[in-house]
Amino acid sequence: MPATDADGAIGLDAARSWIDRWDAQQQAYLPDREDRFTAIIDAVEEVAGRPDPLVLDLGSGPGSLAVRLLRRLPRARVLAIDADPLTLALGRSAFGAVAGLEFCDLDLRAAGWSAGLRLDRAPDAAVSTTALHWLPQAALAALYAELSGLLRPGGVLLNGDHLREDDAAPALQRLQRALLQREEERRFPGGHAESWTDWWASAAVDPALAGLHAERSARAVESEHHGSPAGRLSVHVDALRAAGFAEIGTLWQRGENRVLCGILPG
Repeated sequence: MPATDADGAIGLDAARSWIDRWDAQQQAYLPDREDRFTAIIDAVEEVAGRPDPLVLDLGSGPGSLAVRLLRRLPRARVLAIDADPLTLALGRSAFGAVAGLEFCDLDLRAAGWSAGLRLDRAPDAAVSTTALHWLPQAALAALYAELSGLLRPGGVLLNGDHLREDDAAPALQRLQRALLQREEERRFPGGHAESWTDWWASAAVDPALAGLHAERSARAVESEHHGSPAGRLSVHVDALRAAGFAEIGTLWQRGENRVLCGILPG
């Protein structure tokens, strides 16, 4: 099958191949990625209280979490939200036929982004994996405030990400990271086959993706990817508390890799 269809869309086989590579390089950075996905989906199933929950996937990328959630809960409706035109295009091409899944091109940094969802009822949950740490701190606080008015009473936010503790115990943090590094070296003694940077460099020169990659750069999707205070746990906890989430805590954890949960008043 060609890389693009006659109308310029990415071909199914090409899209799935790129997503397979995406999942492989993500798994290399997150050996417990599938366990974290499972914990998030378990929590959605537990709190939804219905077989057809409405779920927002924030910073969805190509839909890795969304499709796993729908395999478990096939009657759910998942709105996969991202501002990255390249990963959205891959997701639409690979998973466009998945019942209950809709990809939404919306920028979570923009005030009022949720108006573009055209919701017919309040969502039961918002989920995210390895995405919200790149938001500027003010945008993260605004996002959580918007979610608090969007989710149903008792609704939940489930954020799977690397969120580091503040530097009150630096020696303990160094030891924790060293243990995880040693474990990673045992799991991948030859190193990773493809890194995050490698994946994006390859996408930039693929004729089927080059235009989307250029659009992604123009949108400055990664402008604060590794420099935002949103990589700290306390920033998320404080923003959730200020937004009115009643209970906040870590549901699942392996080192700094965690699922942070915020629950609205019922």
